[in-house]
Amino acid sequence: MSGIQYYSEEGIEQLKNEINKLTTVDRPSISKQIAEARDKGDLSENAEYDAAKEAQGLLELRISKLQAVLQNARVLDETKLDTSKVLLLSKVKIKNLKNGATMAYTIVPESEANIKAAKISVNSPIAKGLLGKKIGHKVEIKVPVGIIEFEIIEISR
Repeated sequence: MSGIQYYSEEGIEQLKNEINKLTTVDRPSISKQIAEARDKGDLSENAEYDAAKEAQGLLELRISKLQAVLQNARVLDETKLDTSKVLLLSKVKIKNLKNGATMAYTIVPESEANIKAAKISVNSPIAKGLLGKKIGHKVEIKVPVGIIEFEIIEISR
């Protein structure tokens, strides 16, 4: 997995924390499981040993992938973001013009999306429809239930 990917400071911290947990907690735990299974004797018919070795392989693959992502990760400086239009890491307040409901979302990289925290992926239909638009703009966005018209009420960082 190559190529630069952009993250918020929080996203980089989460990535570092996950790598740290995998290397300091999960890796020693799997090593212990392998040692315990090895102590039970014949490895040729030891399902516990095979399962632990497979888990170790998957863990090491996950760690190396995350380390590669971190190596190519760049932090977006939120203090320098333009708030005149919707960009990555913008906080956007929009109004559904059909029912009058207002919603606020933060546009984040795909890897940081969390709808419960009102963080939507830059690749989502709503984010794609909002990118580059300014306060007061009305946009029609195709969503799974059809086309909804929104008005951009506020943009912040």
